[in-house]
Amino acid sequence: MSLINAFRVGASGTVAQSQRLNAIASNIANAESTASASGVPYRARQVVFRPLPGPDAVATGVEVARVTESAAPLRQIYQPGHPHADATGYVQGSNVDPVEEMVNMVAASRSYQMNIDLMNNSRQLLQRVIDMVRT
Repeated sequence: MSLINAFRVGASGTVAQSQRLNAIASNIANAESTASASGVPYRARQVVFRPLPGPDAVATGVEVARVTESAAPLRQIYQPGHPHADATGYVQGSNVDPVEEMVNMVAASRSYQMNIDLMNNSRQLLQRVIDMVRT
C-alpha cells in the first residue's frame, strides 16, 4: 500500500466513523423520548459500513452503505398521566439502550482516532521521504 492510499483509507475511515458518531449522538439524545414529530417513538439508528473496492480486489477504504433503524421492540412505560399514554396507561418509548450506545461511542471514537493516527503516521513517513530526497 502506498502512502497516498494510506491517506485515502484514513480519510474514508474518519468520515465513516464521524457519521457513526453522529448517529450514536442522535440515539443518546433521543433515548428518553416518547414520540417524534411524526407521532411515533424514536427508533435507534445504526450505521452500516461497506469496503470501498480498489484494484486487485483490495479495499481502499470504507464508506457508509446505509443507516438502518433498529428492529428491537419499543419500551413500554407505565405512566397513566402522560400525554402520549394509551387507554391502558402505557407509553411507548424509544428502543435506544443507553449503555449499548455508550459502548458504541467509545468504539467509534477509538476507530476515529486510529484513522487520524494512520494519517499522521503516513504524513510523517512521507515527510521523512521528502527530507531524504532533499539531502
